Amino acid sequence: MWPSLIQKAKHGGLNAIETHVFWNAHEPLRRQYDFTENPDLVRFIKAIQETGLYAVLRIGPYVCAEWNYGGLPVWLHNIPGIKLRTNNPVIEREMANFTTLIVDMMKQEKLFASQGGPIIVAQVYNSANFL
Repeated sequence: MWPSLIQKAKHGGLNAIETHVFWNAHEPLRRQYDFTENPDLVRFIKAIQETGLYAVLRIGPYVCAEWNYGGLPVWLHNIPGIKLRTNNPVIEREMANFTTLIVDMMKQEKLFASQGGPIIVAQVYNSANFL
């Protein structure tokens, strides 16, 4: 459905598509990632690029988008010493791991605007709730 919806957005006058990156959708189990089929983030960004639109990438950790648990993976609760939504080195390490994974993935595919790609803004979203 993505290509037709993105094309409709373009025909409607939009010049950018914004997307959240839901941590719990992409890392349902710790260090086990899913970027296949519907959660294929690279394919989605490339579909935006093929339409000639820009992309705004809102990387978690916490997403205020009426999404279960704000997009945080439930497995976080099983990590000793973790405290969610506060300044805690354990959650910060986990956040850094996931954020780095996403940024590196986009870089490898040359999807940032500085590399000729469509991503004009990448934001670590709502991290103020953690610090």
